[in-house]
Amino acid sequence: MSTVDSACGRASVAWRADPYTDALRTGRGPLFLRRHDGWLLPLEVERWCDQADSADMAVLRRCEGPVLDIGCGPGRLVAALAAHGSRALGIDVHPAAVARAVHSGGSALCRSVFDGLPGEGRWGTALLLDGNIGIGGAPEALLRRVAEITAPRGLLLVEGACADVDERVEVRVDDTRGGLGATFPWARAGISAVERHGRAAGWTAVEEWSTEERCFVALRRAN
Repeated sequence: MSTVDSACGRASVAWRADPYTDALRTGRGPLFLRRHDGWLLPLEVERWCDQADSADMAVLRRCEGPVLDIGCGPGRLVAALAAHGSRALGIDVHPAAVARAVHSGGSALCRSVFDGLPGEGRWGTALLLDGNIGIGGAPEALLRRVAEITAPRGLLLVEGACADVDERVEVRVDDTRGGLGATFPWARAGISAVERHGRAAGWTAVEEWSTEERCFVALRRAN
């Protein structure tokens, strides 16, 4: 599972946009998600392309069993888990992100969470960090899908917005220098919203914490 999978051919066109590819290549921004009204959400490319930091490690120490990192990006989390001897797989729809994750020492596939995945129903922990609760623009549907992937009583570790927000939006990747990607659906959810959507999808919140201005919640599958 440590090679770039042929499913890259089905990867999201939006996340293949040149601004994101260029940012992954250089490891630097600026890069944003642009809403239709011009509002910009900064993407922390430099942090994503760096090694796992102390806030990341606080999440990874909570992991149980084999770990699936959904929307793994350049792979800092799967690389950190591999370095500590943990079984972990990252999935991402962007070929350049998957290639960088593999180069970093992690295992990764170019795959959407909504595609068929290895080990469905057996992952001990799933990760949705770095805003990835927004994948697909429908948090409840995403959390239902993650419940199918994880093992009974499996753990889900989610990073939510620290603000009290729950919104579905259409966005584009924007480098503010003229580079724009295609429009795609996204969502933003604060911790209370994540917990609410989680309950509807069969999850129970078991812990909340924040560190380094980032906010997290742990959820447990009901069965």
